[in-house]
Amino acid sequence: MKAVCLLSGGMDSSTLAYLARSKGYDILALHLNYGQRTERKELASAKKIAGLLDAEAFVEINLDYFTKFGASSLTDKGIAVEEFDPARVHMPNTYVPFRNANLLSIATSFAEARGADAIFIGVQSLDYSGYPDCRPEFIAAFQKVIDLGTKDTTKITLFTPFIRMTKTDILREGIRLGVPYEHTWSCYRNEGKACGTCGSCHFRKEAFDTVGIRDPIEYEG
Repeated sequence: MKAVCLLSGGMDSSTLAYLARSKGYDILALHLNYGQRTERKELASAKKIAGLLDAEAFVEINLDYFTKFGASSLTDKGIAVEEFDPARVHMPNTYVPFRNANLLSIATSFAEARGADAIFIGVQSLDYSGYPDCRPEFIAAFQKVIDLGTKDTTKITLFTPFIRMTKTDILREGIRLGVPYEHTWSCYRNEGKACGTCGSCHFRKEAFDTVGIRDPIEYEG
């Protein structure tokens, strides 16, 4: 069995890749550079994780057109990444418009070309994001797109095992699987030491604190 794993190098996608391997899949790692602030660090992390998993392939795709669209603090350097705010009611400015549809379209092409049985993506509908393209309804709709838009003989299942899990749940699963979190990166702002205050850092730190183990990456301050 083969699975295309969307591997950003972050905590969730790395855990996801280890989970896919534990289920018997050979890994076809797909990494997307979309102009995000921590692009180099994420790429290095993704390559490291893919190597540790003996991935059958590591494919890097450039999607820097997202920087031309703007409207996200991840891709537009003129927009500051927001601090985590538990009282926030608006969509975080880290939302990249319709990003996951772009990523999943590329993953589907890769999967069909290589005869893969599955696509794994680490979307999560709980905790921080609230992104519309992480909702279960979106994933169900995209499965229909895959079924309709590929050859009749192609059968690709879209797996989102973390979609109803919290970051703490994901970390517990990763500990069970032996994920080397020292090689992962979650910070939205920095590539040296993690900022510790963006939404992604907040939920990562909270998960490690809840589980009661030390996060192996360095933070500012």
